[in-house]
This record gives sequence, C-alpha cells and structure tokens, in this order.
Amino acid sequence: MKELHYEFYIGGTPQQVWETLISPEGTKQIYYGSVIQSTFKEGELLEYVGPGADGDETIHVYGTLLEFTPQKAFRFTHKVGPSYHKGTERYESRISWLLEPVGGTTKLTLIHDEWHPDDPSYAGSINAWWQVLSNIKTLVETGRTLDFGSWS
Repeated sequence: MKELHYEFYIGGTPQQVWETLISPEGTKQIYYGSVIQSTFKEGELLEYVGPGADGDETIHVYGTLLEFTPQKAFRFTHKVGPSYHKGTERYESRISWLLEPVGGTTKLTLIHDEWHPDDPSYAGSINAWWQVLSNIKTLVETGRTLDFGSWS
C-alpha cells in the first residue's frame, strides 16, 4: 500500500510547531491562504477552507478528525475538495502529524497513508508535501515562509 512518510527536525518548540499546523495564522501561511474549520473534537468534520476555484470559501480538503492531542498528534481522514474532482470518485486517505521534542528541537513526522490505488492526488502530493514541510520549518525558525512562485 502507498505511504508518504517524512521526518523533519525543526528549531522550535512543539508548541510553536503545533500552532503553525493548526492556528489560522500558521495555516494561512503554509496552506495557500487556507484555515482549518473544525471543533477539533475527534469524530467531527475538519475542513481546510480558503481562496480557490470556488471563491474565498473553497474547500480544499475535508475529512474526519481522528486524533487531536495538542503538541503531539493530529490525525484526520483526507478527501480532496469538490472543486478539484467534479464528477469523479472522492478517494479517502489519512494524514498524521506527529510531534516529538528532541533536545532543543521538534521532530515533525508526516505520514500520509491509506491511499486508494486509483487516487489521482497521490502523485501531486509527493511534491506538495515537500513544499509544505519546508514552509513549516522555515516559518517556525525564521518567522517567514519561502517564495515558491506559483504553487504547482
């Protein structure tokens, strides 16, 4: 089964990395201007919403919150928003963000797994995650993000 697995060491505390992953200020900078809309209660809906093909409230990703343990684990099911796959099946995968203090740094692990073999978003995710992870690391360590030009 397909799995994307990345580990980064970030010069910041688990609290700083966590805030970058879930706060509106952090997510807007690392996810194309999107924010998370969620109660952050396990079993409930989670959506990444921001500017896109359907206007300012485009749903880019949505799913069910599976685990929310502040500064340690953030897991949810992942489906690509409706504007990306009109008229086609919406495959579900799983995203796990895991944080662990290591000395004066934070080890950030991203696991994107449980992919359906026919999910067309797998190929694009391989490159997109490197950009997102690099932006998280840079934002926590310097207070700014990277300039990738257009995200493709």
